[in-house]
Amino acid sequence: MSEPVVEDDPQSRRRAVVRQSLSVAVATGLYGVSFGALSVAAGLTTWQTVALSLLLFSGGSQFALVGVIAAGGSEVSAVATSTLLGVRNGLYGLQVNRLLQARGWRRVLAAHVTIDESTAVGVAQPEPALSRVGFWWTGLGVFVGWNVTTFVGALVGNALGDPRRYGLDAAAVAAFIALLWPRLGTGEARVVAVGAAAIALLLAPHTAAGVPVLAASAAAVVAGLLPRRTQGAR
Repeated sequence: MSEPVVEDDPQSRRRAVVRQSLSVAVATGLYGVSFGALSVAAGLTTWQTVALSLLLFSGGSQFALVGVIAAGGSEVSAVATSTLLGVRNGLYGLQVNRLLQARGWRRVLAAHVTIDESTAVGVAQPEPALSRVGFWWTGLGVFVGWNVTTFVGALVGNALGDPRRYGLDAAAVAAFIALLWPRLGTGEARVVAVGAAAIALLLAPHTAAGVPVLAASAAAVVAGLLPRRTQGAR
């Protein structure tokens, strides 16, 4: 996570947060190209792909959903896996709601753009006003960039024919890992990630497509809900 922005002049602090937000938005939004291509490779149409980004708008959940479909899994396992991965956004909302204190339609919009990036930039700021700036600029910036690049990726995938011939399905997996990697900043997070991957690898040869990812996601969610061990605890 980036360090909080601390400057003396209020306008300078605001501009620094906006720059930070836009840099995060651009970097994250570019992964939408891989998602759009993978979604088309999985059998979704361009407009189904675009609708998925507009309405679901959660990179990890979207990659998981089309990944399960591409592997031959059922729609039920695809939706279940995507939903499990999206649970974290609801937990983010509890914290973000206190920062934003949004009401009416703003609250609905805030819920839709509450993602890893907007939450991280928002809570990293040293004062409430800057937290709101960081959240909104990051959330809306990622939303616009992600949806534009999703459309581009879907068009590229259609123009190429079968995107899997060019390795775009592998590129999408790499993009998913790139989205995940910055979250593994602690030893505990790395242990959970390795454990979830091990579960998926062990189940893959013996279960239907989608089940390994669903089981790994469930294990990661359960691990995230367990009480944390504090320093000095016996």
